[in-house]
Amino acid sequence: MGGEAEQPVPLLVERDGAVLRLVLDRPQAGNGISLAMARALMRAAIAADEDETVRCVLLTGRGRLFCAGGDIHEFAVAGDGIGAYLKEVTACLHAAIIRLLRMPKPLVVAVNGPAAGAGFSLAMAGDIVLASARARFIPAYGALGYTPDGGLSWLLPRLVGLRRAQEILLANRALTAEEAVGIGLATRILTEDDLEAAALEQARTLSSCATGALGRMRGLLLDASQPLEAHLDAEARAISASARTAHGREGVAAFLAKRLPDFTAV
Repeated sequence: MGGEAEQPVPLLVERDGAVLRLVLDRPQAGNGISLAMARALMRAAIAADEDETVRCVLLTGRGRLFCAGGDIHEFAVAGDGIGAYLKEVTACLHAAIIRLLRMPKPLVVAVNGPAAGAGFSLAMAGDIVLASARARFIPAYGALGYTPDGGLSWLLPRLVGLRRAQEILLANRALTAEEAVGIGLATRILTEDDLEAAALEQARTLSSCATGALGRMRGLLLDASQPLEAHLDAEARAISASARTAHGREGVAAFLAKRLPDFTAV
C-alpha cells in the first residue's frame, strides 16, 4: 500500500534509571526545530511531567550543534503561510518549555555545541547548564529580522539582568562558553569528551535527591519576582508541604541518626 515515507524521529527519548534523557536528533540539520521536533518535544515534556518514576530530565543534542534554532528551510517552504506555521511551531515549543520549567523535577542541559535562536532558549531552561568548551550562545533573531521565542526574552534578563540582555538580543551578540559562565548563563564548562558523562552523573545525583522538594524550589525560583509578602507566604507553604512528605520525614530521621538520607527508598 502506498503512502509517504516514514520520517526519522527527531527526538530520542531514553531512560537511565530515574533519569529521562532527551536528545535532539537532527544532526544533519543542526538539530533545527522543525514542526515535527517541536511536537516531539511537547509530547516528551508532558510525559516526563506526568511520569512519577522520572526524577530528573537531561536534555542535549546529537552532533556538532546543540540546536541551530528554528528550521529556516521550513520557514521558506511555508511561504505566505509563515505566520500560521510559526504560531503552530511556537504553540508546541512553548508548551514543551512550560512543562520543562514547571515540572516538579530538575532539568539538566548539556550544551554540546552552538545554541542559536530557540536553541539558546532551550539551553536557558535548565536548572544546571553544562557547556562544552566549543559551545556558543547566539541570539540569531535580529539577523533574520525576527523577534525571540521559546521564552528567551523572559529568561535572559532574569539570568543576566536587563542591560546585558538588551545588548545580547538587540546587538545579536554571540557568547562563548567562557562568557556564558562568566555572566551566569551557564553553570560550568567541560571538555567535549567529558560533557556527556558529567551531565549524566549530575542528572543521576539530582535524581537521588528529594524530588518533591526540588520541584518546589524550582517553583519558588521561577516566581521570585512576585511581591515579598506573597513570596514569603509561598515559601512558608512550600516548606510546610515538604516537611509533611515521606522525603521530609526521611531527611530529618537521617540527620538525627547521623546518616545519609535515602530519598529513593521512600
